Amino acid sequence: VQFGVLLPYSRTHELEADRLGVTYMHKAGFDPRQSLRFWQNMTAQRGSKAPPPEFMSTHPSDSTRIAALTQQLRKMGYQV
Repeated sequence: VQFGVLLPYSRTHELEADRLGVTYMHKAGFDPRQSLRFWQNMTAQRGSKAPPPEFMSTHPSDSTRIAALTQQLRKMGYQV
């Protein structure tokens, strides 16, 4: 049940939190592209250390987050 029901639900919440964070950063006058840079840096710091498969994780993979943030930032008119 956890893999099929609960984990995808919590990953959805995490992506929603990322989306809202970017929106709030923009409204507060901060550069929301820094959120994208944050996840790119997290990926670089992990190096060759492989994360667990996304379907077994409570959080989206870095690459999923980067793709979602990139898409949202482009919709907001930012060049990334």
